[in-house]
Amino acid sequence: MAIRIFITGGTFDKEYNELNGELYFKDTHLSDLLEMGRNKAPVEIRTLMMVDSLEMTDEDRELIVHQCNNCDETQIVITHGTDTMADTAKILGQSISNKTIILTGAMIPIKFGSSDGLFNLGSALAFAQSLPLGVYVAMNGRFFNWDNVRKNKQTGVFEEVK
Repeated sequence: MAIRIFITGGTFDKEYNELNGELYFKDTHLSDLLEMGRNKAPVEIRTLMMVDSLEMTDEDRELIVHQCNNCDETQIVITHGTDTMADTAKILGQSISNKTIILTGAMIPIKFGSSDGLFNLGSALAFAQSLPLGVYVAMNGRFFNWDNVRKNKQTGVFEEVK
């Protein structure tokens, strides 16, 4: 069975406006990244939303839970903004126990060329196929359980809560 990929936005898919310096959303870059990474794992992609995670609402998170619960696939990767990724992971972890769900994102937009997004996406796909049922955050080659992760806003790195 394929790995379901849900796109929610975040830095992963932001574009850069050279005229005013703002970041914005246009289209997802996921298909290009899968091709660039030479992905051979079967995937089914669906865009749920394109929002900055700081602007994600409770209703947005309910939609993510609903889509994860109702898709046929048991291995799921969610691209998500890093600022509230741990919050969404917590809601998913409290709601779903019969699937392997990996949330991942990027600290630097893909369009900048030196993004961590391609590496994080590849790691998330591998973790989705190898970790037991549960909800995880995957960033920078590491995975974290949903109930033991936070983004360190000083270092820009995900870490265990401890």
